[in-house]
This record gives sequence, structure tokens and C-alpha cells, in this order.
Amino acid sequence: MSNFMRPFVAVFLAVGALLQVPIHNVAFAEEEPTVVDGIAAVVNGEVITFSQVRALSAPQEKVLRQQYTGQELANKLTELRQLAVKDLIDRRLVIQAFKKESFEIPDHIVDMRIQQIIRESFGGDRNTFVKTLEAQNYTLGEFKQKEMEKIIVGAMRGHNVKTNSIVSPTKIEEYYRKHRDEFTSKEQIKLRMIMISGHKDTASAPAQKELAEEVLGKLASGAEFEQVAQMYSEDSTKDNGGDWGWIERKTLAEPLEKFAFNMPVGRISNIIDYAGNYYILKVEDKHGGSTKSLNEVRADIEKKLEQEEAHQLQERWLASLRQKAYIKTF
Repeated sequence: MSNFMRPFVAVFLAVGALLQVPIHNVAFAEEEPTVVDGIAAVVNGEVITFSQVRALSAPQEKVLRQQYTGQELANKLTELRQLAVKDLIDRRLVIQAFKKESFEIPDHIVDMRIQQIIRESFGGDRNTFVKTLEAQNYTLGEFKQKEMEKIIVGAMRGHNVKTNSIVSPTKIEEYYRKHRDEFTSKEQIKLRMIMISGHKDTASAPAQKELAEEVLGKLASGAEFEQVAQMYSEDSTKDNGGDWGWIERKTLAEPLEKFAFNMPVGRISNIIDYAGNYYILKVEDKHGGSTKSLNEVRADIEKKLEQEEAHQLQERWLASLRQKAYIKTF
């Protein structure tokens, strides 16, 4: 038996993205009309059928049908099915490469995988598992074959895509400098606001400004912001005491945002004259806006860079398989 078998126990659960068909999602989308099956692609003489493509894309199709309609839906479905064809072609190429190398998988590895599925997805009830297969027109043998292919794909990827396990500190530091926003929490403030309209009519505009000054005076004398807002504010949050809750940047108009996000917690602003209206702000709390240090995120960056390298190596490996193969799509 080939030495290739040794790492299988470790990798057989880490299946690649080239084949992801959950047992509960193998049925076609409900909206899909009955179609006579046909050939979607040929890979070195092996056929990929339209039914295989639809089975792979069905879960995502159901989501798309809830989000889009008409021509936009048709375009999204076409794009999704093209990706499914590509995934199935890549899977077939990997399995063919596995067979070409005369590798084998012990039956007990597949049996362990089936037992894991029964334990984790069916509470250990084998009868329910078998009935679910039958309801979706699967035999146990067919399901085992699919799980076998998943294991092959994951193992072959691990066998052929070997990354440099050491990422240089320079690369980590460079990534941190260029992507600091990834490690910076969103800045938020808990805001209350009073708005006095200055647009009621020309004659009352000075009176509205005087009203805003009166309101500010009440607040300066210790009146509760929430109660004053309920009495005088004219925006949609009046009944809630001017409470805007937690907001992020880009929520308010820029002049108001500038004041709000630079105010200390608990401070009440002066009157802000903006777009003909008068605003008084109070920041009750704030959080976020801080950036994690390089030491805090070093391990995460290293893992991300390793994953990116593995993805690039996998794509190059698959590209080499495609280049050597006879592939025809329909």
C-alpha cells in the first residue's frame, strides 16, 4: 500500500471546497422545471451531467430565487451553474489524478466518515439517516461513493499543495500596515439629539432660534435631556427623548457627525446651525475606534497568509491538471 495512505486519518475530515453537497440539500430547487438530463461537460472521456450540476447548485439557487427576479435572476443562475460546472470538472481532474497514481483509501476511513455524519447530523440514529437517503433518491452505496470522493479531493489537495509553514515577520508586518482597518473596531457613539426647525415660516425664524437658546439654557441649568427633548424636539426621535441609540460614522450629516464624534461623553453641545435647523447633541457613551496591536493579531495574520498561499498553490496545481486534460463543456 502506498505511503500516501498515512496522512488520511488526519485529513479525511478536512475536505476541500471542490465538492460540497450536504445530505439535506441534494434535491433540486423547487422552482426548477423538469429537464431531460444531458451532458454538461466531458473530462478526459468522463461525463458530467446536467443533473450533477443542478444537484451541486440547488442550495444556492434557492437563495438566489428569494433575492432576485426576471433577467437578473437568470443571469445569476447562469453564473452559479457555470461555477458548479467548473467545480465538478476540477473534482473530476483531482480524482483522475488520484487513480493515475494508484492510490487507495481503506474502507474503514469512509466508514468512519459515515459514522461521524450519523452521530453529528442524525443524533446517532442510523435508521433516520438511511430513510433520509431514500427520500432523496440516494442509496447508501452512492452516498459512500460521494464521501469517498470528498476524502480523495481533500487528501490530494493536502498531498499536492504544500505551503511554506514559516511566514516571514516582514510579510506579517507589511500586511498589518496595509490592512490596519481590518484590526480596528468600528467607532460608535450613543447619541441623543434635539432638533428645532428653523423653516416654519420667515416671520418665526428668529423666534425658533430664541427657542433653541431657551432649550439650551434649560439643559445648562440641569434639566434632563430626555425630558426636554420630549417637550421641544421636532425630529422623529422626540417621543423617545431624542434617543438615536448607538450609531456609526456616516449616519449623520457630516457637520453633525464632526461635532458628535469629537464630543466627550456626557457633554452637551452648543447650538449647531445646520441646513436652517438648530441642533443640540449629547453623547451618552462611546466605544470602538481602537486598533489592535501587531502582537495581538500576529497569529491571525500568519494564518491568513498561509491560507492565501495554499489557495494560490491549489489554483496553480489545478491549472496544471486542466492544461494536461481534454475538457469540453456544452
